Amino acid sequence: MTPTITAFADSPDRGRGLARDMRVRWALEEVGQPSEVRLLSFEELKAPAHRALHPFGQIPTWEEEGLVLFESGAIVLHIAGRHRGLLPEDARARSRAICWMFAALNTVEPPIVERSLATILERDEPWFAARLTMLDGRVRQRLGELSRRLGNAEWLDGAFSAGDLLMATVLARLEGSGLLGEYPNLAAYLLRARARPAYQRAYAAQFAVFLRSRSAKDPAEN
Repeated sequence: MTPTITAFADSPDRGRGLARDMRVRWALEEVGQPSEVRLLSFEELKAPAHRALHPFGQIPTWEEEGLVLFESGAIVLHIAGRHRGLLPEDARARSRAICWMFAALNTVEPPIVERSLATILERDEPWFAARLTMLDGRVRQRLGELSRRLGNAEWLDGAFSAGDLLMATVLARLEGSGLLGEYPNLAAYLLRARARPAYQRAYAAQFAVFLRSRSAKDPAEN
C-alpha cells in the first residue's frame, strides 16, 4: 500500500523547501519509495478529522495500512528503518546516525526556530535588537560546536544518513540570516546535501505545490 502524507496546500515558506513535509518527501526519494500527498488548508489542519491524525494540528502525518504517525523526525526514522539507504547496516553506526537525528531536532533546531519566529513576530518591538543579539549568540554556539565536529568531513558520521538529512533541513532555516556563512564547512555541507538528486526531486515536488497555490490566488501572474 502506498503511504499518504499530508502537506500545506499553501505553505507559509513560499516555496523555499522549509515546511517539514520536505523531510519526509526527501527521505522517500532517498529510498526510492512512492507516496500520495494530501494537501490541507490551514482551516483543515485544525479540523477534527486532521486532529485525529495529528493531535497538534500540524503537518506532516503518515498513513499506511492502518498506521498513523506524526512528527517529521519520527516519520523519517520509520522510513529509514524499513528501507535501505538512510541508516547504516552496522549496528553501532546505525545508532550513531539515529543519535544525529535527535541532535538535529532537539539540540540544533530549537534556537534556530526561536530566532526565526522572533524575526517574524517580534521585529517591531522596542527590545527586538537586544533579543536578536541574544538569539544569534545561541545559534552561533550550536553552529560552532557542529562546525568543529564536522571539520573537513563530507557527512556527520561516515556515509550520508537520515541524520544528515534532518540536519540539513534544520540548517536551511538560516538562509538569509548571514549566520551560516560564518561557518564555511557548514555552508558547504548544506550545499552538498541539497545537491543530492533525491533532494532535488523532493524540492521540485514541493515547489510545484507552491506554484499551483500562487496560480490559484492570482491567475494573472501566469
